[in-house]
Amino acid sequence: MNQQTSLKSLAADIGLCMRRDQHGLRRRLHRLQRGQATDEAVLHALTADIAASRQCRAQRQAALPVPGFPEELPVSARREELAAAIAKHQVVIVCGETGSGKTTQLPKICLSLGRGVTGMIGHTQPRRIAARSVAARIAAEL
Repeated sequence: MNQQTSLKSLAADIGLCMRRDQHGLRRRLHRLQRGQATDEAVLHALTADIAASRQCRAQRQAALPVPGFPEELPVSARREELAAAIAKHQVVIVCGETGSGKTTQLPKICLSLGRGVTGMIGHTQPRRIAARSVAARIAAEL
């Protein structure tokens, strides 16, 4: 396999890496493609780093918990509809009553869609203490 084919193969593999690694790996690959780095050791190191990142992603995929959804929460009743909207759109706005499960169940819906494998699922709260307690609650439910 020539170097050009090898570089194209590496470019496809970067998309299967952890999100935190993808930018740096792409920059290193572009340097190789432009001829700025032609050393065989650089190519070998890049290949090894891509393999390590893919391995990390595979381990995270294998260790994903299966979330449970309490049926008494209104958000859980519309879980399929919310999952379809999240999968289809980049931004989804959910309005609901206090206590309907928006804060605790939406991250679990994202997790069930496979989000969070290559990166993180974030949540926001106006106060640090509230954010920590929500994170602890979701972790306990998982």
